Amino acid sequence: MSNSYHIRFSSGINEVRNMGTDDLRSKFLVSNLFQPHHIELVYSLQDRFVLAGVMPVKSKVELLPFEEITKADFFLERRELGIINVGGKGTVEVDGATYELGKKDALYIGRGKQHILFSSENEADPAMFYLNSVLAHAVYPDVFIPIKEVVPAEMGEFETANRRNIYKIIVKERLQTCQLVMGLTDLLSPSIWNTFPPHTHIRRNEVYFYFDIPKDQILIHLMGEPAHTRHLICHNHQAVISPEWSIHSGVGTAAYSFIWGMGGENLEYSDMDKVNPMDLK
Repeated sequence: MSNSYHIRFSSGINEVRNMGTDDLRSKFLVSNLFQPHHIELVYSLQDRFVLAGVMPVKSKVELLPFEEITKADFFLERRELGIINVGGKGTVEVDGATYELGKKDALYIGRGKQHILFSSENEADPAMFYLNSVLAHAVYPDVFIPIKEVVPAEMGEFETANRRNIYKIIVKERLQTCQLVMGLTDLLSPSIWNTFPPHTHIRRNEVYFYFDIPKDQILIHLMGEPAHTRHLICHNHQAVISPEWSIHSGVGTAAYSFIWGMGGENLEYSDMDKVNPMDLK
């Protein structure tokens, strides 16, 4: 197995106003998360949020300490972790306990767990484990969340092309975490807009991970201040780091899915500052 990490530094409002396309992409867009038998990790200084992709193929892949950035003996010494599988069936072993995750199944792992191993059931259809991690001040139990047990909230309208199912997976109504909140949204075809009207939440950083974007289709992620919007062109299995002050909304050329992960001041999913679409520029 192999692993690599990258550090993304925080960016302010005035800085982003003056960024061109290349700077925006290098600061906020995350690519190449899934590589065979590899852990690709990004450490964002927006709330010290970690996102990573793990793609085991023929053998198990272990989550190493990444001590260069954590300065810890093991990765979850001071962190908690959320995992959602976006590939084939796979297994996560947590200090000897085994969890089998199908596509869109999730697992929360509390602070203090030391040995985490990932594997795939079928190397021809490997699991792809998407990880979000934030700092943790307390220890809470591990929880496996099968997607079939999560009742989606259907929101939006077909007339405005934003009808979607929202799966609230790692939320306080279901389990206790320190600050991690995660879930996923499926666009209901032919809808193509997510999170519209847009919003900000100054109390929390958020990361969007886009998946199931059809081949040869794209997604346009909108970010920035409401009156100074910017955009990123995204492809399948790419993520966008969204600062607390930035809107986060997107539109694709076809229906798709995305995972939203948050960390910060509180655990309220509904804590958002809505933006009037007529104020966007």
